[in-house]
Amino acid sequence: MSHINSVQKWLADNNYDVAYISDFMNIQYFTGFSSDPIERILALFIFPDKDPFIFAPALEVEAVKETGWKYPVFGYLDHQDPFALIHDHITDLAGTPKNWAIEKNNLTVEKYAAIKAQFADSEFTGNLTPFIEQLKLFKTPEEIKELEIAGKWADRAFEIGFNALAQGKTEQDIVAEIEYQLKREGIMHMSFDTLIQSGANAAEAHGAPRKVELFPNELCLFDLGVVYNGYISDATRTVAFGGVNEHAKEVYDVCLDAQLTAQAAAKPGITAAELDKIARDIISKAGYGEYFNHRLGHGIGQSEHEFPSIMEGNDLVLQPGMCFSIEPGIYIPGDVGVRIEDCVHITENGAEPFTHTTKQLQTFPL
Repeated sequence: MSHINSVQKWLADNNYDVAYISDFMNIQYFTGFSSDPIERILALFIFPDKDPFIFAPALEVEAVKETGWKYPVFGYLDHQDPFALIHDHITDLAGTPKNWAIEKNNLTVEKYAAIKAQFADSEFTGNLTPFIEQLKLFKTPEEIKELEIAGKWADRAFEIGFNALAQGKTEQDIVAEIEYQLKREGIMHMSFDTLIQSGANAAEAHGAPRKVELFPNELCLFDLGVVYNGYISDATRTVAFGGVNEHAKEVYDVCLDAQLTAQAAAKPGITAAELDKIARDIISKAGYGEYFNHRLGHGIGQSEHEFPSIMEGNDLVLQPGMCFSIEPGIYIPGDVGVRIEDCVHITENGAEPFTHTTKQLQTFPL
């Protein structure tokens, strides 16, 4: 509820009458209720001086109550007009709010038009997005504990995946073994689609596992994470499947140097741009700068890509409680791909990772 209190204070301080939260991930953050409504309407309404309420599909009302949500939850049936019902619930509780705050990075044009039609004389100029980003930027000690447990499960996923490496198996086979075993151990959801890429396939930074056998004597990239109590992990390791040539080892060593140096430099007072530059300069000096084609990192919490971006041009000063990835990569098309990643949280004097699988190059026999 403390996060909702923060929104209530922000609304009062900025003279807004209501906040309409439409992003289901942010609804989870504020209420503890997790659900992707897909085409249906799920919304959270927060007022500066009245109790909030959740508006949800009727089939999810009981699930909301089971989370311990102690404020009203209103449902609707598929044949009903959800925005007409929202109008009635809001006016019953708070009259006709004049000044609205919305998530401008999330609310679709269609939904905006629907809520605007119900409150034609209201203004929807307030933007909740930057405030929520700042609120989620600093994790509480309790949130960091959840992230640490999620990180331990990512380490377990690496262990399963590395042990599954064998000739004749495909990249998709390794994904299946990781996710099957984790489900048997109680982890039902991955943070994102598990990524296993072997040989030159790993040079596609946003590629996908293929139904082709693992390339022997090549590097193999694992990018994965799990969901634990609503919080996620995200980590990448690149390992050798059999003996690899000196060129592949050199690329690996450069990427590792960039990752370790940046992680050691992450601390309060440094900016996101400065941290990105530390890793990028190492890769560029080694002659691979053109092959590091993405930001150094992204925020992490209840989703795998949160604010902030650790990248050139972002002068955000890092502070304790911030959580983000440090993931330099080198991707040479048709040749080799390496990425090494830990997510960390900034402490009073440095950074602590959530994952602890060794980053020294591991070689697994054919």
